Amino acid sequence: MASLIEIKVPDVGNVENIDVVDVLVKPGDEVKLEQTLAILETDKASIDLPSSATGTVQELFIKPGDKVSEGRLIATVLVSDEAASVAAPAEPVQQVAAPAEKAPEPDSQPAVATPEPRQEISISSTSTHAAHATPAVRLFARELGVDINKITTGSGRKGRIVKDDVKNFVKKAMAEGVGQGGSGIPAMPAVDFSQFGEIEEQKLSKIKRLTGQNLCRVWLNLPMVTYHDEADITEMEAFRVALNAEKTKDDVKITGLVFIIKALVSAMEQFPQFNASLSADGENLIFKKYFNIGIAVDTPNGLVVPVLRDVNRKGINELTAELAEKSNKARLGKLMPAEMQGGCITISSLGGIGGTAFTPIVNAPEVAILGVTRAKMQPVWDGNAFVPRLMLPLDLTYDHRVIDGAEGARFMAAVKQYLGDIRRLLL
Repeated sequence: MASLIEIKVPDVGNVENIDVVDVLVKPGDEVKLEQTLAILETDKASIDLPSSATGTVQELFIKPGDKVSEGRLIATVLVSDEAASVAAPAEPVQQVAAPAEKAPEPDSQPAVATPEPRQEISISSTSTHAAHATPAVRLFARELGVDINKITTGSGRKGRIVKDDVKNFVKKAMAEGVGQGGSGIPAMPAVDFSQFGEIEEQKLSKIKRLTGQNLCRVWLNLPMVTYHDEADITEMEAFRVALNAEKTKDDVKITGLVFIIKALVSAMEQFPQFNASLSADGENLIFKKYFNIGIAVDTPNGLVVPVLRDVNRKGINELTAELAEKSNKARLGKLMPAEMQGGCITISSLGGIGGTAFTPIVNAPEVAILGVTRAKMQPVWDGNAFVPRLMLPLDLTYDHRVIDGAEGARFMAAVKQYLGDIRRLLL
C-alpha cells in the first residue's frame, strides 16, 4: 500500500508572496527525506524547501517565477505506508538571511514594522482607478510611498498589480523628477566600461539588491545625524578577560559586544525616545516596552540583522550564547525571517576589521543605530599625568525628526558611562 503526502509551504514568519527561484525535481523523480525540492526567496533570505518524506514525486504545483505563501501546496509525493509513518513535517532551511529594515524591514530591513511617513509618489495624472492587488503588494506600495490606485496596468494574471509594477512605477516617477525624497535627482549615466579594458559582470544577490534599495530609501527620506565619541573600556576589558579565563576550552567566550548590548539597553531605558518609532502619519511617537537589539552580521551573501529579544531580561552568559548561535546561523544561511524582525535599535560593529569611525545608516523604522570600530590604547590625561587607556570609538546615527542633538549627546554620554563602569549596569 502507498500513501500520497502533500508538501506545503511552512510557516516562514508571516511572509507572503515568496518568490520561487528554482524547482529541483520533476514528476516521477525519486526523492529522499529532507531532500531539497525547491528554492524559495524572500527579500531577506533564500529558503531550501525539503521533502517531508521519501518517495516518488507525483505532481508539482509550482514553477520558477511563481509566488507562494504559507500553506500553498508545493508537490505531492507517493510513499509507502512504512515511509509515511516516519514522514516529518517540512521545515525550511534558509541559505541567506538579510538586514533590518530593513530590513527594511528588519524590516528587512528587513521586520514587520511601522512604515516611515512619506508623501505618496504619483505621476502627472489626476485619474485613478480601483487597483487590483493583493494586501502584500498594497503594503509594499505604502512602504514606498506609492498611491497604488495611480498604477493603471498590472503585469500579473488578469491585470493584477505585482511588486515589479510598483517598482517600475517608482522608477518612472524618479526618472521624471517627481515624488518625495530625491525628486529631480538626475539619473546616473550608463557607462560602457568595456571600452577601457576587460570587465566581468556579476548579478547582485537579491539580499544586496533589496538592502541597497532600502538604504537608499532611508537615506533620501530620513534627516540623519551621526555623533562620534569614545568610551573608556579599560576596566570592562579587564573584567571580560578575567571572566573568559575562568571558562573551559569548550565554553563560548564572552565578547565586548555583549557588554555594549547591555549598556545600550540601559541607556534606552533612561532615554525611551531611542526605543520608539514614528507613526505612519508622522504625528505620533510609538514607544516600545520591549528591548530587542539587532546585530548586523556580515555573511557571504550580504549583511543581515538577527535580533536578540528581551535583552533587558538576560544575563551576560545567556546573551553570549544566543549571540554566538544567531551569528553562526546567519553565516550558514539558516536564519528564519522571524529571527530578523522586531528590532528596536541596531548595532553595527566593525571592531574585528578596524577603522576609527564611520556613519552607519539608521535601520528604519528604528530611530537610531550604534556603530562600533576597533578599540586602541591611547594616552589620556587624568589630571596629573597621561595614562594608557583602552578607548573604544562609537558612532551614533539618529533620525533628527525624533531625536535632537542634545538628546543624542546625552544618550551617548550614558552609554559611555555604563561602558566605563559596568557596575552601573547593576543599578
